[in-house]
Amino acid sequence: MTTPTTAPLTVEQLLPRLQRLTVIDVRSPGEYAAGHIPGAHNIPLDRLDDAVPALRRAAGRGGLAVVCATGNRSRTACGTLAAAGVAARSLTGGTSAWAGSGHPLDRVAGARAVWGMERQVRLAAGSLVLLGVLADLVLPGARWLAAAVGAGLAFAAVTDTCAMGAVLGRLPHNRPRRGAPDLDSVLAALDR
Repeated sequence: MTTPTTAPLTVEQLLPRLQRLTVIDVRSPGEYAAGHIPGAHNIPLDRLDDAVPALRRAAGRGGLAVVCATGNRSRTACGTLAAAGVAARSLTGGTSAWAGSGHPLDRVAGARAVWGMERQVRLAAGSLVLLGVLADLVLPGARWLAAAVGAGLAFAAVTDTCAMGAVLGRLPHNRPRRGAPDLDSVLAALDR
């Protein structure tokens, strides 16, 4: 099987293709509910493997555009899909670039604002580092917690992965909300 390679899309390139492409948003359900590109389907990055067969069929009908908040997770998703033989294009700058260009975002009714995953990771990592440093004043050796977080962040940068983001994505505020489509209904919609 050859690995499909596709160039990323800019907002200006996506706009005229929006009706022909299937748009997949790989952010957490909470992030998706708070604001997504109109017509986008939510398949969180950690559930992408479950959706490959449906995404393969959707790609065959007109192509896939993959989005997240800034483009990092969508590039990872496109790599996963390429390894499975599915061509997909990542939106450069993600929904942030879309909204920043003045285009509207759809919201799930009743959704409350949720911080983006990158911001959640920065808060969690910074809090753990601060906790480790402060705890070391009382409990010598606790600074190693800060060192472990720092090592994890360095590893995440080198490998372009984020274990902390994967864990945070499973917290209740990042899971599907009432009224938001679940993965089974999204997969069924992709097959229509």
